Amino acid sequence: MLRKRKGLRISEGMRILLILLTILSFPVAAQTVPSSPAQVQLSFAPLVREAAPGVVNIYARTIVEQSRTPLQADPFFERFFRRPDSGRPRVQNSLGSGVILSEDGIVVSNYHVVGMATDIRIVLADRREFSATVLLSDAESDLAILKIDDVAGLAHLPLRDSDTVEVGELTLAIGNPFGVGQTVSSGIVSGLARSGGMNGGGQGYFIQTDAPINPGNSGGALIDVQGRLIGINTSILTRSGGSNGIGFAIPANLIAAFMTQARDGAAEFTRPWAGMSGQPVDGDMAGPLGLDRPGGIIVSGMHPASPFLQAGVAVGDVITAVDGQEVHTPAEMIYRMSVAGMGAQARVTRLRDGKTAEVAVALIAAPDEPPRQTLALDESSLLPGLTLARINPAVMAELNLPLEVTGVAVMDSGPYGARVGLRQGDVILAVNGATVATPADVSDQMAGSRQVSMVVQRGVQQLSLQFRV
Repeated sequence: MLRKRKGLRISEGMRILLILLTILSFPVAAQTVPSSPAQVQLSFAPLVREAAPGVVNIYARTIVEQSRTPLQADPFFERFFRRPDSGRPRVQNSLGSGVILSEDGIVVSNYHVVGMATDIRIVLADRREFSATVLLSDAESDLAILKIDDVAGLAHLPLRDSDTVEVGELTLAIGNPFGVGQTVSSGIVSGLARSGGMNGGGQGYFIQTDAPINPGNSGGALIDVQGRLIGINTSILTRSGGSNGIGFAIPANLIAAFMTQARDGAAEFTRPWAGMSGQPVDGDMAGPLGLDRPGGIIVSGMHPASPFLQAGVAVGDVITAVDGQEVHTPAEMIYRMSVAGMGAQARVTRLRDGKTAEVAVALIAAPDEPPRQTLALDESSLLPGLTLARINPAVMAELNLPLEVTGVAVMDSGPYGARVGLRQGDVILAVNGATVATPADVSDQMAGSRQVSMVVQRGVQQLSLQFRV
């Protein structure tokens, strides 16, 4: 037993000796040891003290009209299935965070926190409370710009150029997780240019961080060690509902674009229209296209009014960069165009026949031509409340429709359209065997009919709907 103990001591001594030899083998710069009590006590406290007043807690209330089932709408069954609260509006409360961007009270947060709210309360770090209104919002980007009422001289966070952020940088996440109060967590930038799947619509471009983010952190700040805002925390990947160290933030450059449009008076965010479709270049495609590795977007479709077409881009070209920044997915390309700003020009690098060229693409909104001829069916129609529109580039962009689609778009199914199976974003191709091109065509074909059949395109599927009244 004694020998074993001596052996153990020798083993531990050898291990310590090896550690010391390893440390001594590093350059002198890596051997820095705190030389004073002040250095021992170095922390993020001064940084947090400066940045925390620029982060706010947000309490939002939304009034939701309760839907009624067909049985509840029937007078006979309503007698048996009536509930005391049936049909009454319901109040939904949400909790999140926000970041002050200017001393006059411009605040950025997530759309899913405040986008549909009817009453918004902002609580500052010093516990002062204010009401706020939404200036601009966008569900696809999950961003909203708010204005605090009647304030001035507020502490705010400066925006950093998020294109300069590098993997491995130290970061702090500041927010209000689970409503416990303002909380700070630390981590690093884990990845850049994360796109698709993290956002509700799958349209995104994110900074990834391992700083713990939990429900309530949404809309809060992700800052660097100089206190500059590099992103807005928006989502996490989790199986349990808590943080697994994989969080995502919307880059500051996109926030700057939102702030610009909000200052200009826009109520909805307008992103530049590409008017083209494409797919990422994979390993099998790279060689034949003249690339030494996978990357870029191969153009597979082009609308006649596309600004890319006007700039000389053609089907079969590979888009490799926008404004000098590499792009590998359509989401990355749209992000780069969005941060460049409406009305500007983007420098797009394309590859054709093994040769690279740079073209200037005008950043324009999707044209609302030809006129959409919006039609809301009235009470005399078979489907009152059904709102239809002629398809044009603007409608395609709003409903995320493919470029080659034709027919009549469903803008709002209404109560009766939903019952027969129609949804917003559906495209009606034919009614009672007749092809339709305008909302009036749909209305005319249903007029005087007791039984209606429709051919509808939903995504890549074609559906047949039949109903009678």
